Amino acid sequence: MDKKKRSSGRPGGRSYKPQNRVGKGKKNPAVQSNPDDIRLNRYLALAGICSRREADEFIAAGLVQVNGKVVTTMGYRVQPGDEVKYAGEAIKGEKKQYVLLNKPKGFISTTDDPKARKTVMDLVAKACKERIYPVGRLDRATTGLLLFTNDGELAKRLTHPSHGASKLYDVVLDKNLTKSDFTKILNGVTLEDGVVDVDELAWVEGKSRNHVGIRIHIGRNRIIRRLFAALGYDVIKLDRVVFAGLTKKNLPRGHYRFLTKQEVDYLRMQGR
Repeated sequence: MDKKKRSSGRPGGRSYKPQNRVGKGKKNPAVQSNPDDIRLNRYLALAGICSRREADEFIAAGLVQVNGKVVTTMGYRVQPGDEVKYAGEAIKGEKKQYVLLNKPKGFISTTDDPKARKTVMDLVAKACKERIYPVGRLDRATTGLLLFTNDGELAKRLTHPSHGASKLYDVVLDKNLTKSDFTKILNGVTLEDGVVDVDELAWVEGKSRNHVGIRIHIGRNRIIRRLFAALGYDVIKLDRVVFAGLTKKNLPRGHYRFLTKQEVDYLRMQGR
């Protein structure tokens, strides 16, 4: 197999620091937030403390603390890593879940679609009672590995722009990739949103020259398709075969599985 390699990984990066203070009359900085947080009343309900309605009463009565501060703000959202106490006792929130899906074509990577199209959430709806979210995304026509979790801190680490997860794609083009364009890709093709750094590029052994494997860390929107389009190629098939060291082994298209403890520990070590 013809193969060239170029490393661009950069360890490090700032760690995630959850918001830790909201009191009565203070605006909750997490209200305008991402889907990784959770409303405090739901957090209490999922922990088995009470119903959501009862949780609102307990919050209003000043019985709930987040990171050592009494929270009386309705609609307050708990961030990953926050410590929550009820009546002075620490409680545990949702169990962390890690689900790996082998995505088929025809599903969009969103938690809700106003056009009522099929989403990846339909494929994992019965996986667990906890609300999980996709880590990154794959476009509607792209197949392959997509991780779901309610572990917001891990999701942020895996999608961080400076040390995001390594992703390997199997790509079939509408025509053979020339040696000249092969070299251009490794040297870095500039798109409207910046240079595309490619970690590794190779023609697939035993296949024609329109079939390549490409490894990247960056996660910009439709980056593989836009990269090849800039050089005059159409992507006929795009399949993510490796994500953060996880593979599709024994995972048929359209099916999902839960990660093992060893796999979760390995993911947590990435980017540290």
